[in-house]
Amino acid sequence: MIVPRRKFLSAAALGGGGLLLAGCDALTEDARFRSFLRTGEALNNGAHRLIMDRGALAPEFGEADMSPIFKANGSISGGTPEYAAHVADKFASWQLRIDGMVKNPLNLDLKKLMAMPSREQITRHDCVEGWSAIGKWRGTPLRLLLQAAGLSSRARYVVFHCADQWGPGTPYYESIDLIDAFHPQTILAWSMNDGILPVKHGAPLRLRVERQLGYKQAKYVMRVEATDDLKKFFGGKGGYWEDAHDYDWYAGI
Repeated sequence: MIVPRRKFLSAAALGGGGLLLAGCDALTEDARFRSFLRTGEALNNGAHRLIMDRGALAPEFGEADMSPIFKANGSISGGTPEYAAHVADKFASWQLRIDGMVKNPLNLDLKKLMAMPSREQITRHDCVEGWSAIGKWRGTPLRLLLQAAGLSSRARYVVFHCADQWGPGTPYYESIDLIDAFHPQTILAWSMNDGILPVKHGAPLRLRVERQLGYKQAKYVMRVEATDDLKKFFGGKGGYWEDAHDYDWYAGI
């Protein structure tokens, strides 16, 4: 029997994850073993680029397929006084900053974002913890924002700085490359299930990069920064979970 390449890659990734989860804690805490896993991640990223069509669309569904309950995972409150103040004034003074390696840095309030061309999509959210849910999202395509800001030809990645923090001096952030940034289904969502995006799901703005696992869907996005090197940021691996827990930087599905 011929196994479709996507199923083969998914099975390989799950198998590798199973080996890690099945291993003893001492092994997973060993620095040399963790370094070995990161080497394997680099090979996995290269394989995805060579074999998988990164421009293919994630499956989209109908309204009848939407999940009655969509779990709110990770941070559900933003967690900082600054964010609480934005919630209190219903994000009237909130602005999204787009900067870094761009010609024309932008500050956009929620009304300006909502006035831009938008995309609606009903997609499945797959969490690394093993659960999934289908929801409807509407938001501004990320590519339009990067084009409006005049993205530099030297930029290679987009970093999302978020309002929530995971401990003192540990802000939540995530990143994607330009292939995913310009994907038609990559949006900064301000609506969920035909309503305003709820706080527990990342209001007023969250990333939807539908070809990747849930931990890449950064919530409470405050700033979008274009860069040529992820090593410039925090732990240098491209995201909070990548830095703190050795999650794969590329979580493609």
